[in-house]
Amino acid sequence: MDNIIISPSKYIQGEGAIDNIGHYVSVFGKNPLAIADDFVMGLTRDRIETSIVGEGLSVSFDTFNGECSRAEIERLVEVCKTAGNDVIIGIGGGKTLDTAKATAFYTKLPVVIVPTIASTDAPTSALAVIYTPEGEFSEYLLFPSNPNMVIMDTGIIAAAPVRTLVAGMGDALSTYFEARANGLSGKATMAGGAPTRSAQALAKLCYDTLIADGEKAKAAVENKVSTKAVENIIEANTYLSGIGFESSGLAAAHAIHNGLTKLEECHHLLHGEKVAFGTLTQLVLENAPKEEIEEVLNFCRAVGLPTNLHDMGVKELNHEKLMEVAEASCDDGETIHNMPFPVSSKSVYAAILTAHKLGL
Repeated sequence: MDNIIISPSKYIQGEGAIDNIGHYVSVFGKNPLAIADDFVMGLTRDRIETSIVGEGLSVSFDTFNGECSRAEIERLVEVCKTAGNDVIIGIGGGKTLDTAKATAFYTKLPVVIVPTIASTDAPTSALAVIYTPEGEFSEYLLFPSNPNMVIMDTGIIAAAPVRTLVAGMGDALSTYFEARANGLSGKATMAGGAPTRSAQALAKLCYDTLIADGEKAKAAVENKVSTKAVENIIEANTYLSGIGFESSGLAAAHAIHNGLTKLEECHHLLHGEKVAFGTLTQLVLENAPKEEIEEVLNFCRAVGLPTNLHDMGVKELNHEKLMEVAEASCDDGETIHNMPFPVSSKSVYAAILTAHKLGL
């Protein structure tokens, strides 16, 4: 199996970076289509239009309808063809960005991704999650390449709700531990091969950055300001975690996240909040050193990530439902089977209960 690493062609990060978007986009085309939801459109449109027009380009805007569905993608493909756009810009959160990636894929155009929050590591990835128009999961859409460019404006992201940055830390928290497990098992990653040493090093740097700067970054964004710690955490949540998960591999933490969607009490949680508990459960599953588990627990408590089922909204433990979570985590094709040892629903069930107890 070949060693493979994949990534966006260019990653740009800085306070006010969105004001330079015209310059950055000009290398791809002269007539971009910018896609954003109503809120993000109001937040960013004037700055984007000023920058793009200032470069002598034209730009058209279209409002994302809120769901990354086949119908919405097909609608935007037709909008793009009618207007003769030559580059797609996606601005906002995950579903908007995935829709932009899919629209670019079907129109065979370059895509520029502009997240306004740093809540997951998805912006850099070569995939989109497709839903039905009603919001139910439909399928994963895999692309032959990652986005052409990712632009992170740290000023905008620092002003976003604090919970989104913290959730991004929860998603990024799993990166190193899943990469480590996948490296030991030798299973293929989402990049289609074995992990490279560089991707594994980025995964470890992601974890080290969270431990060093996570609590400081949270304190800054609580005051809606960007500091060096915030910049470091945005890079960890987005780029380091993005390359780390895609090219180093996923394992138990994300599979347990998927299993937790079986609990109605957890439906209000953000992706990274569930992943954080999945990470603790993975550490128990692999019998990680007590000192390592304690470090992760202390980090979660410091930034406000859940460390037990009660924190996640589960008031009373229903052991039958928890076994359903464990069974779903072990479904065929789940990434939990990238662990370097056989995993059963019984062992996951035991790990969930133990992680919960340790996290009280």
